[in-house]
Amino acid sequence: MLDKLGGISLAADSITWLLTPHNFKQTLINRISTATHSIYIAALYLEDDEAGREILYALLDAKSRNPKLDVKVLVDYHRARRGLIGHKGDSGNYLLYRKAIAEAEIPIEIIGVPVKSREFMGVLHLKGFIIDDAVIFSGASINNIYLQHADKYRFDRYHLIESAPLADSMRLMIQQYIICDPAVTSLTQPAETEVVAEKNDVRSFKNRLSHAKYEYKATRTGNRVTPLVGLGKKKNQLNKAVIDLVESAKNKLFICTPYFNPPAALSRALTKQLKAGVKIDIVVGDKTANDFYIPPEKDFSTIGALPYMYEQSLRKFAKRQQWAIESGLLNIHLWKHDHHSYHLKGISCDDRKHLITGSNLNPRAWALDLENGLLLHDDSGVWKAQFNEEEEFILQHTERLFHYSQLDSLRTYPEPVKKIMNRIRRLKADFLLKRIL
Repeated sequence: MLDKLGGISLAADSITWLLTPHNFKQTLINRISTATHSIYIAALYLEDDEAGREILYALLDAKSRNPKLDVKVLVDYHRARRGLIGHKGDSGNYLLYRKAIAEAEIPIEIIGVPVKSREFMGVLHLKGFIIDDAVIFSGASINNIYLQHADKYRFDRYHLIESAPLADSMRLMIQQYIICDPAVTSLTQPAETEVVAEKNDVRSFKNRLSHAKYEYKATRTGNRVTPLVGLGKKKNQLNKAVIDLVESAKNKLFICTPYFNPPAALSRALTKQLKAGVKIDIVVGDKTANDFYIPPEKDFSTIGALPYMYEQSLRKFAKRQQWAIESGLLNIHLWKHDHHSYHLKGISCDDRKHLITGSNLNPRAWALDLENGLLLHDDSGVWKAQFNEEEEFILQHTERLFHYSQLDSLRTYPEPVKKIMNRIRRLKADFLLKRIL
């Protein structure tokens, strides 16, 4: 089915692998400064910190130099209206946006998108930095750690694709299905005159978003890219492409995910392919490389139990597939590099098809969040070497598991973590939690 999937034709030199947060940031700033007609940015958040303000003011400078420049920033509405987890009071990122736009010579549009009526029920996980005729695609949001402002980074994937039809298609989808919808709200309105969306519009927004699609003139042969978007379990193009991609593998799969908690359908597909003799490499972050990890010497909070829950999910999977680990069919690589964190997502199949996405390949991404991705079809094999180089770069700071027992068990966890996880088991809340994590 994937071979018949239409896409946008790409030249061999259309893709650049940026590889590092530094290259990603410099490319983003350079493209913003030289933009001629439009800048559309979709990310979970643009943070009120040094790197976030640098990007925001770069956008304002570009607009002041070229007033006709169409600049739109889309972030999750609920995430923008609250502070960081654990912070109290009115400290959301929208306060930065409101102040910056009030002081700006020429304003830009910063739009809050409420995918669901509550943040825990689903967020804007749409990705893409669409600048003129190019797309910078990454799972990264905009803040200090993603852009490596200081000595700490969150590792992601970063690709630059030069394609006017792709940029047009991604812009058009945002215009048709998001910006024009009554559920979205400007996050730069003055407090005294602020107007927010009607609750009924927000509640029904998910139904309208579930019909979103990218439109383009399709070709079914040659090297091409297929943009995919999905929300919810029904008729989700992105979810279907993930399963089709895994099931179509004849020789090998290379999978990246930061939080190992695969949906049942994906777990079944992986097991089936292992039994069929397909080699699978899975690169997942060590629990200490999880962005929610709290070192034992710091004050613990409930959110700090998440990395341990993901580790237990990985341990159970590895235990079931120990036979495949021992035979060399399954290679689980744990990523860990000093105090940095890991946020990579994507799937490569037989060195011919490559999905770059912001989806975490977990039940939450599968059913609750608005997700997208780009499926690259390398029919000629011209990108094989570069994707293999990217894989080697990703594996630099990894350790391969030889036995599931290398992953910690519950009894070795810190006492606060054991207390929370035992309570979850006692209340039999595991099933529910796995659906929203």
